[in-house]
Amino acid sequence: MGDSVSHNRTRTGLRQADAILDGGLLPASGTLIRGPPGTGKTIFALHFLADGVRSGETCLYINLGEPTAYLRDTADSFGLDIDSVNFLNLSPSEAEFHDDQTYDLFRSGEVENSSLVENVRDEVDAIAPDRIVIDPVTELRYLTTDDHQFRTQILGLLDFLKAGGATVLLTSQTAETIADDDLQFLADAVITLDLEGDRRTLRISKFRGSDTQRGPHTVTITGDGMCVWPKLVPNDHSQEFTSETLSSGVPELDSLLRGGLTTGTVTFLSGPTGVGKTTTGLQFMKEAAGRGQRSVLYSFEESRSTMLERAEAVNIPVEAMLERGTLRIEEIGPDELTVDEFTHRIRQEVEGEGSEIIMIDGVSGYERALRGNGDDATQHLIKIGRYLRNMGVTGLVTNEVHRITGEFRATEQQMSHLADNIVVLRHVEYKGELRKVIGVLKMRTSDFENWLRELQITEHGLTVGEPMSDLRGILTGTPNWEDDG
Repeated sequence: MGDSVSHNRTRTGLRQADAILDGGLLPASGTLIRGPPGTGKTIFALHFLADGVRSGETCLYINLGEPTAYLRDTADSFGLDIDSVNFLNLSPSEAEFHDDQTYDLFRSGEVENSSLVENVRDEVDAIAPDRIVIDPVTELRYLTTDDHQFRTQILGLLDFLKAGGATVLLTSQTAETIADDDLQFLADAVITLDLEGDRRTLRISKFRGSDTQRGPHTVTITGDGMCVWPKLVPNDHSQEFTSETLSSGVPELDSLLRGGLTTGTVTFLSGPTGVGKTTTGLQFMKEAAGRGQRSVLYSFEESRSTMLERAEAVNIPVEAMLERGTLRIEEIGPDELTVDEFTHRIRQEVEGEGSEIIMIDGVSGYERALRGNGDDATQHLIKIGRYLRNMGVTGLVTNEVHRITGEFRATEQQMSHLADNIVVLRHVEYKGELRKVIGVLKMRTSDFENWLRELQITEHGLTVGEPMSDLRGILTGTPNWEDDG
């Protein structure tokens, strides 16, 4: 055997798939890969064998459907090396197709007379494979006289292959009119691939002797091959941490927050466009960078170049933070990622890079950008928020309220319950002059200042004024100032 078995597991060869399989497949087991056409069953099998080739294992592909040349071309198109894979080609050739006739590799009952079985046994005895794919195993159903004979033949074949130490993948073509319950019963593990609209998914419906991660998990197929993006289950992730206070570096803003934000909480920065939500978030990241902490900003609303230009104009040294590695900015466009891909990136930043602040810049853009969500955006933000809290990471979310003036609303997507803290930013008009104010509407972990303060964003940076005790009516939409005299 090669080196593909780690902790007594056999890798699948698919990126991230082994993570949801608790390390991979059990050696000398039989796994059923099932799903309708177009879900990637054959590509899964090719990845599995290519991983075996990389590990120096002997691999056998028993192809009952597609010809060998087609399978080799498919593997080559994804950059998968299967040159050393042995093929037992039992698929139909062009000469065996006839007009208005269906193809039968063997006449019914011939399997019972050992024609096919002997071919397989002879090949296995000759090369002693470590990995075997039978694609699709459902073709054998048409070569037997009844369901009982089919189950008997498959069980006997599996027992023979596993007894020789091989890890076996069987693919099954599913449809509403074609049941494969018997195959699921016979297999040690069952992996179901599905296609819902334009979203491919994978779930583990059976795995004897092993834990798995709950699905469905998103699957993508690109020029680099097939990849699985594990579904985020917040309660599966946690770490010990000590809550601290995250200062903004602006004393008056910290005064509003009674010292700053508590780490491991999620804060919504809510207000209309142009009021300073992103700048306020970057101010917290600037202060964290001064202590050597790493932050990540996912921008769903504006380009990276625009953000860099604006930040430098208000004395937030984003370029220097990027160069030092204390900040990462990632621009995410419409239909670029699935939600499982996005949450996987967050996990990589938190668990792989040690990022301590995660900022989602633009809830509306987030909703538009992430395709194939499955659930609504609110449910995904809830999961992300829970994950960040469990990991002791501070979350910042900018939420645009589209009314620039008028009656105040904390959020327009009814998301205020998702936040531990809500910082509101608001435009107000005073004697024909447009000004900005900032205040705190909610903090779960501590008390906060009830005053509103004037916010100014200048070339020297973000400044917050003294409490505006003479300002009335902001939340009603008709603010006014009381004269001192």
